[in-house]
Amino acid sequence: MKLMIASDIHGSAYYCLEMLDAMKKECPDRLLLLGDILYHGPRNDLPLEYEPKKVIKMLNEVKEKLFCVRGNCDTEVDQMVLDFPIMADYAVIPCGNRIIYATHGHHHNVMTPIPMQPGDILLHGHTHVPAWEPFGNENLYLNPGSVSIPKENSAHSYMILEDGIAKWKNLYGEVYHELML
Repeated sequence: MKLMIASDIHGSAYYCLEMLDAMKKECPDRLLLLGDILYHGPRNDLPLEYEPKKVIKMLNEVKEKLFCVRGNCDTEVDQMVLDFPIMADYAVIPCGNRIIYATHGHHHNVMTPIPMQPGDILLHGHTHVPAWEPFGNENLYLNPGSVSIPKENSAHSYMILEDGIAKWKNLYGEVYHELML
């Protein structure tokens, strides 16, 4: 299975469209969104083309390809306008001999992880900074970065997970990091 992973769209119609264009090129089986889909949040500046209604329409059109976890900016009101579930706190994804726990990162992160077995992977967005770091008891922390509001001079980015290999890509599809899981 080929999985595209993205986070933190924050209502940007411009970057949502860029992400969906990348999705068309990648042809993943599914797109996992790690939360913060429509609202920009009080600590962020408005992203380029902040138009949540356009984001709603674009994502609802590909709802059969999506699965999501809830971000700290996602609410029940957002769920009312989106035609796919966004309110799960985390998703569990088998990956070879490992388990990936996908969450947004505001509750469960490297400081307060989900109970994990040695070798399991914690995948989250929230920080807007791409990451691939060991932590805890032989565990691994992965972050795709942010689609619309990257921080710490990182790229507007997403991840591809396929055949036990994670690739971080900018929205043009250029790989800037690769890791065998």
